[in-house]
Amino acid sequence: MAELRPARLFRSELGLHRRVARARRGGAAGAGSHGSSQPRGRSASRADRGAIAGWAGLVGGLAVAALCVSNAEGQVTSSRIWPAADYTRLTLESKAETRFQTFSVKDPERLVLDLETAEITPALAELERKVAEDDPYIKRLRVARNRPGVIRVVLDLKGEVKPQVFTLTPVGEYGHRLVLDIYPAVAADPLAQLIEQTRQAPTPAARFATIVIDAGHGGEDPGALGRRGTREKDVTLMIARRLKTLVDAEPNMRALLTRDGDYFLPLDGRVEKARKVKADLFVSIHADAYTRPYAKGSSVFALSDRRATSELARLLAKKENESDLIGGVKLDGKDDYVKKTIIDLSQTATIDYSLRLGNAVLARLGAVNSLHKPRVEQASFAVLKSPDVPSILVETAFISNPEEEKRLKDEKYQDRLARALLEGIRDYIARHPPRPSTLALN
Repeated sequence: MAELRPARLFRSELGLHRRVARARRGGAAGAGSHGSSQPRGRSASRADRGAIAGWAGLVGGLAVAALCVSNAEGQVTSSRIWPAADYTRLTLESKAETRFQTFSVKDPERLVLDLETAEITPALAELERKVAEDDPYIKRLRVARNRPGVIRVVLDLKGEVKPQVFTLTPVGEYGHRLVLDIYPAVAADPLAQLIEQTRQAPTPAARFATIVIDAGHGGEDPGALGRRGTREKDVTLMIARRLKTLVDAEPNMRALLTRDGDYFLPLDGRVEKARKVKADLFVSIHADAYTRPYAKGSSVFALSDRRATSELARLLAKKENESDLIGGVKLDGKDDYVKKTIIDLSQTATIDYSLRLGNAVLARLGAVNSLHKPRVEQASFAVLKSPDVPSILVETAFISNPEEEKRLKDEKYQDRLARALLEGIRDYIARHPPRPSTLALN
């Protein structure tokens, strides 16, 4: 359907007025030269005015209709809140971009979001009920009409925060999104958490190997979907939690999850967490999907310093790298190591160790599931671009395969997968023990 633009309609109306006026002047001059009577001119004038009034009414009606369509498209159609220790995200979705203003209020701490929209839709009205009691940052939320054309959302906060507001253009199944991320005023230090975890260890090791476990996708980004509705983000988190439990039980290892809940974490945020704790290894857990339902088997991937080792690896890396677009990331022009396309020499050595880790894990996965490829594949995965942490991405199975989807939901099978990953990590560390750390982490 063609878009109705009020400005264009009003310009057309003005042009119509001018053309009719010129025609009327020309008709009156012609009538005078041929001796036409005055009453006839008055009759024509009344007809002209009637035509102008009719056109003006039509144009005005179309303009009102266009404004109504615009307001309807700008209304909030869906709302979501994703609470987490790292940050809480509030997402408002609409068919057209929603204009907004935001500001903070002190004593008590509040955050105000003014939306330029006509009415409180059901999606806005239900926001108040979506605030969880254990939300780390939002105490409660209120929605009300502030003035004509403006709906105000007030968030009562539990303390001082650092908000970040931005918009996202449509992608995938999502329309226009207005995103409000609420971060703590002082971010938690993952390194401090690991130090405390190490102090509580019953038998301290001379040097703990720090394993960062990354559950793929999360929050706004569900990842791949199985034919029975299983979401990749749920499966990866369950396996990641099981693997962390196993790693923490090892006398010489400790684990950190990049996310421990259903919320979105940008790719560079995952890599940054591993680097902040000076991780020895980074393992990202996924469950693949393919267009053909009979594709099956487990796979392990490492970063490539050249081109992908197969077309499937290239397509998979492309899909995984689009996670930030779906999950929602504010584009700030940062030029960090995650976005680099050229791999430097120092990272080449890291890739070599990543391949060794991948081979150890792949050998153990083969005892649990068939292997999609008998070797570690390589491609330009953004989440694997840490320059100094050996990193692998594990596709545990094809969630698009009905049989493998069924197994991925089984707790015992998840345990077997987690144990295979642990055994592969253990084999690697036995051959490549962690080097002494200069930090007093133990």
